[in-house]
Amino acid sequence: MSKILVDTIDTRSGTSNITIGSSNASQITLKSGATLTNFPASTPAFEAYQSANTNISDSTNTKVECNTEVFDTDNCYDNTTNYRFTPNVAGKYFFYGAAQGYGGQLSGIESLDVKIFKNGSQVRAFSHNYSNNFSYVQHSNFHLTIDMNGSSDYVEFYVNFNAVGTPRLNGSSTGDHCYWGGYKLA
Repeated sequence: MSKILVDTIDTRSGTSNITIGSSNASQITLKSGATLTNFPASTPAFEAYQSANTNISDSTNTKVECNTEVFDTDNCYDNTTNYRFTPNVAGKYFFYGAAQGYGGQLSGIESLDVKIFKNGSQVRAFSHNYSNNFSYVQHSNFHLTIDMNGSSDYVEFYVNFNAVGTPRLNGSSTGDHCYWGGYKLA
């Protein structure tokens, strides 16, 4: 095995790419404890959850007010007023989350839709229909990728569900009922 001892590896004048290994190279090994620097970060990123139960209107798009932040790396999530994520870096973002609906003790949930809006318009709906199997509590989740411009684009999380009783979004102090998050793909 050969060893090269250098302080800096750089490109020659007029080029901008450095290739390590040939077409048959399949692994690069670093020493134990090595730190890689100057790689793109997966930020801005956030995760937030709804901390208390909220009664909502039946069959109406309702914004999920996730008021408790688990983390918010660049202060891009508004957890007090608009409950929206407005990233300050352009790129593709991965979003995920879930909502738990409660349809009432003597009735049930017929359908529970979780929806993602970008700049006030719906971009995706994840529909779950339970009309043949009513349940008092239903949990629906989502995940998707959205392009964001890094200045004015914002994303919001909505639900719309139809219940025989009074619909409610379940909140919790541990964040495991209604939550969402997102991060920039590196």
